[in-house]
Amino acid sequence: MANRADEQVVAADQQDERLTQYQGVRGLIQNATERVRGGELGVLPVLVGLAIIWTIFGALSSTFLSPTNLSNLLIQSAGLGMIALGVVCVLLVGNIDLSVGSVSGLSAAILASIMVKSGFPVYIAVLGSVGAAIVIGLLYSFVHIRFGVPAFVITLAGLLAFRGLKLWILGTSGSVNLPYDSFLVRLGQTLFVPKTVSYVLIAVLTIALLLFWIDNARRRKTRGLSSKSWVMMIIQAVSLAALLTVAIWYLNRGRGIAWMFVIFVVFVGLMHYLLTRTKWGRSVYAVGGNQEAARRAGIRVSGVLTSTFVLGAVFAALGGIMMAGRLAAASQSAGNNLELSAIAAAVIGGASLFGGRGTAFSALLGVLVIQSVDNGLVLLDLESSYRFMVTGAVLLIAVIVDSAASKSRKTHGRE
Repeated sequence: MANRADEQVVAADQQDERLTQYQGVRGLIQNATERVRGGELGVLPVLVGLAIIWTIFGALSSTFLSPTNLSNLLIQSAGLGMIALGVVCVLLVGNIDLSVGSVSGLSAAILASIMVKSGFPVYIAVLGSVGAAIVIGLLYSFVHIRFGVPAFVITLAGLLAFRGLKLWILGTSGSVNLPYDSFLVRLGQTLFVPKTVSYVLIAVLTIALLLFWIDNARRRKTRGLSSKSWVMMIIQAVSLAALLTVAIWYLNRGRGIAWMFVIFVVFVGLMHYLLTRTKWGRSVYAVGGNQEAARRAGIRVSGVLTSTFVLGAVFAALGGIMMAGRLAAASQSAGNNLELSAIAAAVIGGASLFGGRGTAFSALLGVLVIQSVDNGLVLLDLESSYRFMVTGAVLLIAVIVDSAASKSRKTHGRE
């Protein structure tokens, strides 16, 4: 036992007292407390804010917390959340994309044009929309890297240009309706996960996470690093499974959970893995933290920047496609002002405007906050002007918290 304790003391990641991790359930609380004191707030402010918003709207409207309304809220979040996921990728390298709304609207117009006007299958239309988005991302990165034009200016030009291109594609009709029997429209309106399947998905997810944590702990141990105990990993997995089971059970009392939202969550999980477990992901955070230092460390900065611009445009296109499916149409107003909500969702969810901080889950949490505010105000029959004011206030608070946390991290030597 003494030898084991000594090994834990001298673990490579425990040499610095700022990285010390306490063990056990009590240690879990101590670790969380220390991180908060050091400015490592994580998702705590978002969860607290979301709890406050749901409590307020739940008290003011008997419909807000109903299973049916929450199911609708989730499906409404999928499209905007996908766009916000792309915004997170761009923010992580210290850039910003103001054209994601216009790109999403353009993608919807291209989709409708290929499907309805040209008569091609839905998958061809989706590929055409995503292909156009890839070209847009490559164009942005070329201008930014080759000529040094700030991303703010490039994407502002894109916002105007692609909004005009969308209007040109839609033509004088102003909108194009999608076939109601098409898979995309059914995905956006009527396809929900069967109850039995939803519980199976929870079981599969729990087992996959537990196996991943065990494998990660084994790898850390072989490299002389500290790791969580089996007991803690099992407790966390069981707690997560219980929480998800209760949530799914409650949603299943209404319409359940839409496949479109599941697809969004899958993309969030995929991006989380790429950002945290791959060389590319580590390079993204390095470039966002200090671009010159990343270049001197041998990271191909231009390639990282190009990939984030492309991902930002592609996720904007996927978000536009989802929204077109949910509304069963592509119109002149598609994508208008969505860039504001998407950027707000990313920042509220924890992505830093200063670059180098944030996760894929920032998009998921942030869009739930944005859509909860929007949904709650609609149920209260308040004008849309209140929505913009409330969203602006929430965004300002999120940025203030981010700035305060950044100062705290510097004070405690964590940055």
